[in-house]
Amino acid sequence: MKKRYEELETDDGTTVRYRRHDNGGGLVAMAATVDPTTYVAETAWVDPGATIGGGVHIGAHVWVEPDAVVGPHSQLGTHVHVGRGAVIGSRTRLATRVSVGAGAHVSDDTRVPAEAVVPARTQVTPATSHTLAA
Repeated sequence: MKKRYEELETDDGTTVRYRRHDNGGGLVAMAATVDPTTYVAETAWVDPGATIGGGVHIGAHVWVEPDAVVGPHSQLGTHVHVGRGAVIGSRTRLATRVSVGAGAHVSDDTRVPAEAVVPARTQVTPATSHTLAA
């Protein structure tokens, strides 16, 4: 049986407490908001201040940094990284190994291809997502 809570010390010495999400068992910071209908894979992490909408699927080895927002009914593939303060729109799909930089904004209904990199503080729309480099 896995522990229900985990604690992690950050670089500045602050201790952050995470709880196992009921749907999937992933680690969610006590100061994060994750809808109960969202699936968080056992090896995924959601940091403090992050907000995850309903019906989201967060795959294995995903890291959602502080203050990021993931809109309802989005899908984050495996090994995805969502940077601090980034916004992922509703019904958006991030394929395997996508990296979204800090403060970036991925619009609603956007499909980001595998291994794409969304630079920090940029805007990605359905019309521009195909131009992202791996």
